[in-house]
Amino acid sequence: MTHGITQFKFLAVACIMFASAATPAMAADLASQVQAHLAAGEFAPAIKLANEAGDRAESDRLLRRVAVAQAHSGNHRAALHTAQSLSDDRVRSAALSDIGASPIRLRGGGGGGNQVDFQPLIDLIKTTVRPETWDDQGGPGAIGEFDGGVYVNAVGTLKPLIRTDRTGSLTARRTIAVKASDNDDARKASDLRKVSLSRLEKQVQLALAAGEKPSEAMRMMAGLQRIKYVFVYPEQGDIVIAGPAGDWQADDEGRFVNKETGRPVLRLDDLVVVLRHMTGARNAHFGCNIKPTPDALAKTQAFLKTSSKTAIRPSRRKSWLEKVRASVGKQLIEVYGIDPRTRVGRVMVEADYRMKLVGMGLEKGTQDVPSYLSMVRLDKNGNPPPMAVLRWWFTLNYDAVHATGDRNAFEIRGPGVQVLSENEMLTRQGKRVHTNKSEKLNREFARNFTKHFDALAAKYPVYADLRNIFDLALVGALMREEHLADKAGWHMTCFGDPKQYQPALGSAARTVDTVINHRVIKGRHIIAGVSGGVTVNTDSLVNKKAIKVVSGGTLDAGRNSSKPAKLAKDAWWWD
Repeated sequence: MTHGITQFKFLAVACIMFASAATPAMAADLASQVQAHLAAGEFAPAIKLANEAGDRAESDRLLRRVAVAQAHSGNHRAALHTAQSLSDDRVRSAALSDIGASPIRLRGGGGGGNQVDFQPLIDLIKTTVRPETWDDQGGPGAIGEFDGGVYVNAVGTLKPLIRTDRTGSLTARRTIAVKASDNDDARKASDLRKVSLSRLEKQVQLALAAGEKPSEAMRMMAGLQRIKYVFVYPEQGDIVIAGPAGDWQADDEGRFVNKETGRPVLRLDDLVVVLRHMTGARNAHFGCNIKPTPDALAKTQAFLKTSSKTAIRPSRRKSWLEKVRASVGKQLIEVYGIDPRTRVGRVMVEADYRMKLVGMGLEKGTQDVPSYLSMVRLDKNGNPPPMAVLRWWFTLNYDAVHATGDRNAFEIRGPGVQVLSENEMLTRQGKRVHTNKSEKLNREFARNFTKHFDALAAKYPVYADLRNIFDLALVGALMREEHLADKAGWHMTCFGDPKQYQPALGSAARTVDTVINHRVIKGRHIIAGVSGGVTVNTDSLVNKKAIKVVSGGTLDAGRNSSKPAKLAKDAWWWD
């Protein structure tokens, strides 16, 4: 009995070894069959054989050959459709590179007569009318030219499909299709829209390979207004960001905002810029500074010292303030870590500058956020608070990042943005000295701005735009520290490569008018100036100790309910 069992085990091992040894030969035979079909211009059988390869990597390799052959034959749209089915993003990227380098076949011979070119119309029909059913994609449908125009053979497409369904599965599929059709408008409002970054990259990459721009829905990230969750699905290769979304429009400042809430929507360009920076290296910080030069501050100190010797008449206050502002001159703008020409760079600078306008009373805040100067009071001796250089700057303000035990779901909690403050001292030479301290009134303005940030962001959308950038930075840091792209098998072949996706670039701001204002209290002239910037540092939020692990509960359930299922090949978002 024992001998029989041993012999059986031996035979099983032998069979496994035989099958394994035969695999390379089978793969070589399959490859030669595919190549023979390609040589004959028979793309449909080649695709069918490639899809039947037992190994996914081998199937990708063969489909890449098909796509390149289709491109060489002049059928670039079919080539892109084939490339879309490649599961490995690295193979797909290489295939698209090959397709882009393929020569376009010129129609007609060397004669002088013009030949009507129906290929664009044929390509349009094949890509819009059930693309998967045409012969060059492995289906039964055929389309081609004839002397009078275009001939479409629909019999081969319809005949196999018109069958009586006795199992009920067709009804179930129809129900699913109806639900899917309700999910084809990115402008519809959603409490929790999901966007797969890997699928989005795929569609952007295919659009670029076709010589087209990403769609508006792609550029507006399907209308996402904030990021609440990050979900990872290793088995499907998806990294998903999720949050509220809806229809968008351009506001008076040209900013794209949600039609109902007025909040800015996330932008594809911002996503790419921030992800490239945050995933590129450890300690990937970025931000901006707006600051006066030491020479200008020294001139200002000298001017104030001289002018304080004589009383300033009310009629001369305006001209006196202009002289003070002129002595300070332009402030320098520095954007670090990020290209200042990108929208990310411009948003940081604008948000910081306008926050200072609110603080100095040059732009109205809200009822709960009065300007710094309006809050100034003289002490019992008639003296104002110490007036050195006020420093206010934006930074991250998240309560915590929660994660499931398997680190496949993350929840981002907190308002996102806060304003910090400091009083800086000045030397006679105009050098600013950090005190790491903030007097009471300075702290109060920063605290008010932080506490009522949502109200300010509703009034001035640029602040909410800055929060979106902070959200993206935190997602990028999570991807880096938690190795999420490796988990999902995503290599960012397009979003990570500056040669492939190129965000729009504008002019970089280098200088800005000094933010300074003046107030008179009981005959005392009070002048205040401010510097600061934006600091994006996610280190304290994404280290292993900072992320709070939660077991089960709503986060795990949220990931399970958000899992992509039965999506179309070109789908990259869902509700």
